[in-house]
Amino acid sequence: MSPYGDDKLKVFSGNANRDLALEICSYIGVQPGEIEVGRFSNGEIKVIINENVRGSDVFVVQPTSDPVNDNLMELLIIIDALRRASASRITAVVPFYGYARQDRKTRGREPITAKLVANLLESAGADRVLTMDLHAGQIQGFFDIPVDHLTAVPLLSDYFKEQDLKDVVVVSPDAGGIARARDMAARLDAPVAFIDKRRPEPNVAEVMHIVGQVSGRNVILLDDMIDTGGSIVEAAKALRQEGASCVMACATHPVFSGNAPANIPEAELDQLVVTNTIPIAEPMKSMVEVISVAPLFGDAMVRIHEGRSVSAMFR
Repeated sequence: MSPYGDDKLKVFSGNANRDLALEICSYIGVQPGEIEVGRFSNGEIKVIINENVRGSDVFVVQPTSDPVNDNLMELLIIIDALRRASASRITAVVPFYGYARQDRKTRGREPITAKLVANLLESAGADRVLTMDLHAGQIQGFFDIPVDHLTAVPLLSDYFKEQDLKDVVVVSPDAGGIARARDMAARLDAPVAFIDKRRPEPNVAEVMHIVGQVSGRNVILLDDMIDTGGSIVEAAKALRQEGASCVMACATHPVFSGNAPANIPEAELDQLVVTNTIPIAEPMKSMVEVISVAPLFGDAMVRIHEGRSVSAMFR
């Protein structure tokens, strides 16, 4: 029985980030849903729900991280299974929303995959989505179902606030992240700067110049994700050339793909802080400080279940 008054709140998980799902369950005081997610001999995904969910308020925790296609298909198939099992409401809890970087057409004959994934989730039977730090906030508008968009900025801000740093400046590695940087800066009572850069091709960044005062300051680089680490390396070099005393970095999603294990040490960061929306690969664990988002997701899920405001969590 859930401590929240009934046994209708149920939490299921695919294989993408079971540790986070178990941590959320422990935090809100419910048992993980009984589910089998395996493979047929030809590689097709096999899902069996091993408990009654009829009339239940069900949450499926599954970031669509690497391997993106497998994890996305697991999520869709689990939702379909729950819908056919007569769950009252199904919330897709997607801590990391994959395919989000293609959120518009930048040239002819390109897909808009962020919208495609939204369509797939709705078609599978999701009634609402709970996610965190989307690559672009407007992706919420791609859905015709409710979307609750959490942010890890308060958690990351609290981490740095506890260190009692002086002369801090929060830096966005690109113009698109300025709103996120302003949020952290307000929480730390610090100024904001950003890096003007261009991307000649995906996963390649060129720093043009830095807008704002960073000389002699302790810099906190804030981004929604760190992928191959190329942007962080270039940004850290540019900030040091401008006279930054210390360069720290933080991000919500530790994607760490490609050459990230080799690239990130080149940045010579004083600290690198991430959350556990995505499982962290073994080579990277010694390089990062990890903050758990389980309490944030747990509180949001309980509020959704009880019909209370989620946005009130960030006031």
